[in-house]
Amino acid sequence: MFFYFSRKQLIIFLGSLALILFWLGNSLCFLWLQCTAPELTIPESEVFCLVDDLFYLRNQAILQGNLPTLAGLYDRSTRNGTWAYEHQVKKEKYLRNWLYKQGAKLTAINSLIQLRRVQPRKDGVRVTLLASTEYRYIYQNEPSIVNRMRIGTYHSLELLHKEEQWLISREWYTDPFADALAMEKGQAEADHLFISSQKFRDFSNLNQRRIKAVAYADKYCGAAANDEQGFKYNSKYTNYNYSGGDCANFASQVLHEGGGFRKTYTWNYGKGASRAWVNAQAFNRYMLNSGRASRIAHGTYSQVLKSSYELLPGDYIAYEKKGKVTHISVVTDADSKGYALTNSHNADRYRVPWDLGYGDRGIKFWLVRVNY
Repeated sequence: MFFYFSRKQLIIFLGSLALILFWLGNSLCFLWLQCTAPELTIPESEVFCLVDDLFYLRNQAILQGNLPTLAGLYDRSTRNGTWAYEHQVKKEKYLRNWLYKQGAKLTAINSLIQLRRVQPRKDGVRVTLLASTEYRYIYQNEPSIVNRMRIGTYHSLELLHKEEQWLISREWYTDPFADALAMEKGQAEADHLFISSQKFRDFSNLNQRRIKAVAYADKYCGAAANDEQGFKYNSKYTNYNYSGGDCANFASQVLHEGGGFRKTYTWNYGKGASRAWVNAQAFNRYMLNSGRASRIAHGTYSQVLKSSYELLPGDYIAYEKKGKVTHISVVTDADSKGYALTNSHNADRYRVPWDLGYGDRGIKFWLVRVNY
């Protein structure tokens, strides 16, 4: 059967059909939005309190070695929640092993939180945040002196409201404690005895270039700094954290802006950064070959441990994996036992023991004297 329409009838029919489709499309879109909109809304101030509480509980659980309490903070019914929990267990074990090697004990862990973004989701919330975490430790044969260090980390955190409580269902961040400490017990015992026998080192006679280099490293160590700088890097320079790493860029800034080293054709930052400025391997090679620095020692942790007590604030350490330097940190101080402390980017560090987070079995260290 065929139907014939006049031109006027056809225009009316098509116009009516368009209106029906427009109405139907809007209705379906409204229903879709209703179905997919977050069911749970929570003010940002409450999200801050929630995250702050979770970090406090997690820090206390790690401090006390309380794994059941730690497990209770995670949704372990999911793969991502289980992975996030297992990573924290690995972190707790690493810290315990490192402290044993050091002859030290943690006395406090406190995190300062800064929210970056809050996104409500169905049954939960996704949060990006900055955490500046201070660790306090004492040496067991010197319990009256408290040492402090700060680690800055950037987190993407998913929280789920489940059975009347908030649980971590997913977490991503670059954790400087990710490695398990690979050390033979007998060697750890020997290192423990050696480190514990050391004394405080006096740096009151440093030259001004070293002092200014350290001041710059302290000011611009990002999330590990205090909040006076807003946890920011120096805005004059590109942040390379998301394109290969920012550690060598930071070390170059420390030596140029703070230490007074002039740029060269090879080591330069202008419209962009030269390879020797921004690449850890090239930076270390340039500094040593140019005569601006000289090697104190190179080798495994046990091979360079005693030499590390020759490091001065303003020197640097290069970390080598599989024959390639992958990280640079700047020496900024020493703790109560004269153990060298460093600042760096990736993750951000402020006055952190120089080997902390670098316990891989195959890692080697370049201890380097900078010739100011």
